[in-house]
Amino acid sequence: MSLKKLRQQIDVLDHKIVALLNQRTRMSVQIAELKRACGQAGYSPDREQEVLRKIVMASKGPLPRQGLEAIYREIMSSSLSLGAHLKVAYLGPEATFTNLAALKRFGSQVEYIACNTIADVFAVVEKDGVDYGVVPIENSVEGAVSHTMDMFIDSDLKICSQVLLSVSHNLLARCAMSKVKRVYSKAEVFGQCRIWLEKNLPHAEKVDASSTSRAAQIAFSQRYSAAIGSALAAKIYALEVVAKDIQDSAHNITRFLVIGKTSPGPTNADRTSLLFSIKDKVGALHDMLMPFKKYRINLSKIESRPSKKKAWDYYFYVDLEGHRNEPRVAKAVRELESRCRFLKVLGSYPKGE
Repeated sequence: MSLKKLRQQIDVLDHKIVALLNQRTRMSVQIAELKRACGQAGYSPDREQEVLRKIVMASKGPLPRQGLEAIYREIMSSSLSLGAHLKVAYLGPEATFTNLAALKRFGSQVEYIACNTIADVFAVVEKDGVDYGVVPIENSVEGAVSHTMDMFIDSDLKICSQVLLSVSHNLLARCAMSKVKRVYSKAEVFGQCRIWLEKNLPHAEKVDASSTSRAAQIAFSQRYSAAIGSALAAKIYALEVVAKDIQDSAHNITRFLVIGKTSPGPTNADRTSLLFSIKDKVGALHDMLMPFKKYRINLSKIESRPSKKKAWDYYFYVDLEGHRNEPRVAKAVRELESRCRFLKVLGSYPKGE
């Protein structure tokens, strides 16, 4: 078949695709209106996961899974912007990895609000300034983001979803690497690039910044300075990528949480997060964990945090497999609550990736 005929066939298919996309969008807007009338949240992580699972199963190729999911992410993002008028806050400024995680979850068509701190993200969601917030919770190399965990102690917000983002760190500057005297970035990022920095910039001063994007802003304004951040930050803040992929681990993944005021329904592939404190007695933590063993529930994470109210008093953050509405999870949580001083279910949400 000739090139001209192939292109004509693509034109015909494009017209059909556009018509179907508009038809789908009109239905999505109707669904959003029905949700609004019933007081339901516009964004449904459980339904989102169901849609992505079904389109992947329906595809026979050659379009790869990642490409298909990216296309549908933007389709759903456009529908959310029209129907639910969604606003999402994230730890900014623009081009932080939290910004990239928010884009990965909600697409490019919703309205984004950049916040200066993690506390600011929680505050703007609590005050109904936005619908959802995106915050980092842990990195595969450096571990937990303690500030996010601490925020859940006093906040009533729920975890609605999670985002796993493969993190690629780059050295960004306006000068050659040999001339760099100072490197700006977050403390956690320096930890993720420790070996590379010791080998390639052993004499450069390492200066903490509030975010990788703020580091890029400073590097642009100061002579002989560099920043560690994303390729998007280099583009936005007019810097050159002097060195790519400088993270020490090839499997550098950061997990982010989407926070809001509602929890999604079960998807059969969920995670539940809890926060609890224990009674001050010998073997107390062991006793807290027994209900999970009894009901054969896998714990994927347990992290302790000082309460900051009393010396040697701790809260424990736990991630477990399953949804809080599943009978065995509900039984385990009830037993745990009867044994501890304080318990809060932070949310049940799809594991996703």
